[in-house]
Amino acid sequence: MNIFRHCAFASALALLAGCASLPASHKGASMFSQPLISTHRDADDLLTAGLGLAGLQSIIPPAFGDAEHPTAAELRRRALWSNWRGIADLAPGGGYATLYGSVATVPGREFSALATLAGARQPHRVLLQLPDGFDPRKRCVVVAASSGSRGIYGAIAVAGAWGLPRGCAVAYTDKGNGTDYFDLDAGQGVALDGRVAAANGNTALAFKPASASGSGVAYKHAHSQDNPEADWGRHVKQAAQFALATLNAQLPQQAPFTFENTRVIAVGISNGGGAVLRAAEDSEPWLDAVVAGEPNIYAQGPDARSLYDYSTEAALLMPCALPQLGIPAMPGLDAKCAALKMRGVLAGDTLDAQQKDALAKLHAAGWTDASLRAGSISVAFDLWRAVAVGYASAYGRYAFDAHPCGYRYSAQNVDTSPRAATPAERAAWWADAAGIPPGAGVGIVDPQPMTDMGLTGMQCLRNLWTGDSADAQRVRKGIADTRATLPRAGLPVVVIHGRSDGLVPQAFSSAPYVAMAKAAGRNDVRYWQVDNAQHFDAFLALPPMAAAYLPLLPYVYSALDRVDAYLDGKAALPIDAVIHTVPRMGKPLAEGNLAMPH
Repeated sequence: MNIFRHCAFASALALLAGCASLPASHKGASMFSQPLISTHRDADDLLTAGLGLAGLQSIIPPAFGDAEHPTAAELRRRALWSNWRGIADLAPGGGYATLYGSVATVPGREFSALATLAGARQPHRVLLQLPDGFDPRKRCVVVAASSGSRGIYGAIAVAGAWGLPRGCAVAYTDKGNGTDYFDLDAGQGVALDGRVAAANGNTALAFKPASASGSGVAYKHAHSQDNPEADWGRHVKQAAQFALATLNAQLPQQAPFTFENTRVIAVGISNGGGAVLRAAEDSEPWLDAVVAGEPNIYAQGPDARSLYDYSTEAALLMPCALPQLGIPAMPGLDAKCAALKMRGVLAGDTLDAQQKDALAKLHAAGWTDASLRAGSISVAFDLWRAVAVGYASAYGRYAFDAHPCGYRYSAQNVDTSPRAATPAERAAWWADAAGIPPGAGVGIVDPQPMTDMGLTGMQCLRNLWTGDSADAQRVRKGIADTRATLPRAGLPVVVIHGRSDGLVPQAFSSAPYVAMAKAAGRNDVRYWQVDNAQHFDAFLALPPMAAAYLPLLPYVYSALDRVDAYLDGKAALPIDAVIHTVPRMGKPLAEGNLAMPH
């Protein structure tokens, strides 16, 4: 059963229509939109929308009855399917739901709204999943931020899978990113329920660019002009505030729910891990514990590097360096390396010399061979360029038609030339996209001819970090605004990172963060470093990846178990650990492979 209805928020401080008032700690926060309330029971539950493990494992997405006009329930089911598959290793033999994790049927209700931070141009999504089995005696809320640029269900496999079967309410934020794409050709965006709606209509949109005239596609992370990453911590807190407001409204007999009497644990991976670490900085004691997996975090310290810095470096150098590690060369590599030599990026008169120079430069910048090997998947999937193009727009707060290197986004023909999106493509974006193109039928439009091999654009993107132009200063200012500071003193924080992470190498992110925290006396910050773990659990469905690497999610769940037990007074905080795992080598995952610390 899936019933959608609404309840109105009167203001940031009170809920109308019989809803209870917010706790005092919410004062000064921005107003939430009218929440959409949906019921999920029987064959449509909170965790998998009734798909179960078999449905999530299916390579065929849940179908739409009408491809151009899917229902809200169909879009939700498909979004859950795509986000589960984008985050977790669900392949047979991978151990999910048998050795670790859960896809239990959890009936309950969802409460979805738009929330706007003071000073922001665009809203972010918040969502609360309230299981029927919520335990008002424990009063547990798990708050999570989506990984990457994913939409509101982008942490379902991280927070929902742990919290919902335990009777915790789970609150989510897309942290100002998400899949609310805006079709400039059609003048249409995405409504609260995921369906397409016209910009000039009466339906509120989750994202509408400042100017909606033009061609192609705009998306919130890159084109909100808010630099959302600078406010990720505030996004997480606002999701927690939304959770308490909703609990007060829906469970008046157990109210009030406040930060003083309700346990709040924040968890996230990748960008979501960075977001919960930023939330940990708040001096107000609203958070009880934080678990951050493979966090994209830009800390203070000599070894800390921003994602933009090392991703633009990797985009230029990594393709030429990888063959020196025995990784097969990408097509056209000879010409690309030679062109980089002609442009002064690489040295050497032979291909071998150019490759060696690329590898030496990466080693000198702090890349390990393990992170380079795992980073090869980002080369193969063009992730470095995707990150660089989108994040340059975000950090510089550029409009969709003002990218400093001339890039834009559009549906594309087979030859990559831009075209208008079809109604069916547009209708599926919210459910299918990962929040940052290319993907879901939207690609990056390079202003240079294909014969350029993308090098002019990539050098332009790199120069936004290394150069001194007005645009470079603008982008670097946005990056500086994302720097992390210390977590609140006494707050339990567990940071988990794969030592083979090739997208967010620990040497540039979590290691400097933990060092910064411990140097300042934050002794409740603990650090698990996992051998043979890289960034993408979902890629372990590929046999070569499964043979070499272990999933990270089991360690995230275990850390949640342990901080929860610690807060219950039943156990000590986990100690720092370097976890020496054993690769599967083609066999089903077993406990011995994980070598979980005791």
